[in-house]
Amino acid sequence: MPQFPTIGLISRRDNRDIVDTLLLVASFLGKRQGTTIVVDESVDGLLGTHKFEVVQREQMGQRCQLVIVVGGDGSMLKAATLLAEQDIPVVGINRGRLGFLTDILPDDIESALDQILDGHYREEPRFLLEVATDADGTGRLLGSAMNDIVLHPGIAAQMIEFDLYVDGQFVCHQASDGLIIATPTGSTAYSLSAGGPIMHPRLDVLALVPMYPHSLSSRPIVVDSKSRITLVVGERHNTMPQISCDGTVMHTASVGETFTVQRKTKQLKLLHPVDYDYYATCRSKLGWAQRPVRN
Repeated sequence: MPQFPTIGLISRRDNRDIVDTLLLVASFLGKRQGTTIVVDESVDGLLGTHKFEVVQREQMGQRCQLVIVVGGDGSMLKAATLLAEQDIPVVGINRGRLGFLTDILPDDIESALDQILDGHYREEPRFLLEVATDADGTGRLLGSAMNDIVLHPGIAAQMIEFDLYVDGQFVCHQASDGLIIATPTGSTAYSLSAGGPIMHPRLDVLALVPMYPHSLSSRPIVVDSKSRITLVVGERHNTMPQISCDGTVMHTASVGETFTVQRKTKQLKLLHPVDYDYYATCRSKLGWAQRPVRN
């Protein structure tokens, strides 16, 4: 019996290249003996004459042993929390721009999926974050993120003030455009553009990256991923700061409101081909210098 007898497909609906790749993946999987394909609502109706069972994304874990996400890193980010909570391994096929998370290229689909479905793969756990507010006194959960949780003004070119604590210890009072709390996965995303460090995915750390701080000595801080990060919103120019999870605004803060950011218990299980190389991905996606070719 195959290791992954039932495989789920997740994607987007607004890209013709993605549809072509979905058709290729569905055709390839359909030829593998003992493999059943199910799709979520994002894929339903995109595969022409192919008819598959439609499974709600929240119920994928009850039907699938593996999920394949076709799209860009954004598609993976949108699915990450639900798939992590259901403990389903995930494979990413890249039809986006970067492809740090969806790392299999369309030309390599058959060879890469053959490896993985035959049990030859590298499993890489990626942890997520969650943020809660004390606004109603109950520690209400606002959202989760695989890349980053960001406190920002919500208005361009506006400075905000806040206090930062790590594990209950006061770190600093900061005036800036906000703070990025990034996982190693997110260290090559928004955090990188703000001057944060690139962190290898195997590291159990967080980067706290200030955005345009009003202090020359304010620099990114790297802390243990199990740290409890607390932000207390101050008062500055009557702005109403916002909390975003992976780029999606989840909440508008009030003066004095406290937010707590912690690592989630469940992790996302990414599966890569056996020859996956993180540094090769960085060289390709970030334009790092290649080794000179010797004649």
